[in-house]
Amino acid sequence: MSFLENIVSAKRAEIAAARALKPQADLERLAAKREDFRGFAESLARPGVRIIAEIKRASPSLGDLRPDLHPGDLALAYQTGGAAAISVLTEPAFFKGSAKDLKRAREFTELPILRKDFILDPYQVYETAAMGADAMLLIVRILDDETLQSLLALALGVGLETLVEIHDETDAQRIRDLAPPLVGINNRDLAHFHTDTDRAARIATLLPRGTAVVAASGIHDEADIQQGLACGIRRFLVGETLVQHPDPAALIKQWISLPVPPILNS
Repeated sequence: MSFLENIVSAKRAEIAAARALKPQADLERLAAKREDFRGFAESLARPGVRIIAEIKRASPSLGDLRPDLHPGDLALAYQTGGAAAISVLTEPAFFKGSAKDLKRAREFTELPILRKDFILDPYQVYETAAMGADAMLLIVRILDDETLQSLLALALGVGLETLVEIHDETDAQRIRDLAPPLVGINNRDLAHFHTDTDRAARIATLLPRGTAVVAASGIHDEADIQQGLACGIRRFLVGETLVQHPDPAALIKQWISLPVPPILNS
């Protein structure tokens, strides 16, 4: 069984346990009360290099990334550096994340918050809204077409924005008719955790003109940002590098100061 299959299996068990503790109807009521959504896509659409800075405690391939991680302090540092948005890993079994991390990060920043997790079920959509996220990740390769479409519609219905993540040519073909306005291309193969930093630029060429692309995974330094810019990508989701850097605010400032070809600012 691959890493991804293990994660999805554990996630299904987690959802079942959560539903037993808190009925979906309770989450629906909490989600319906939200009036404080922050514009995720709007922030990413502004000119220049746009960074989604991630709060991530661990990964299956690297283990613990920063034992002393404080979500609030890190969120504030990201905002100080000029990040466009914050992504928070909430998956507990493999990434050691939690809803508490997301809530704490939101308390310390005015930036929009993306919940990054393995969303499989409508229960999690209401849960995402109830915990205070502004957007959520939908990973195409773990969802069939019907479920993907229904989760996209449900997210819109409760006020959540979405970042639709693809990895390969098959994923890109599957979402062509959906035409999501914001697409993340993961350079990392979640089945085996191999990373290819050329992937985002290659797969981006298969998407409809005008799609806002976010490159994710394997982004470590200015050269990686420059590589994306040269290929027409100006939005980047960065986790491990920022979490482990002694001054993430300074690093973000460095990246967002890079010149961007005018055509990429659309």
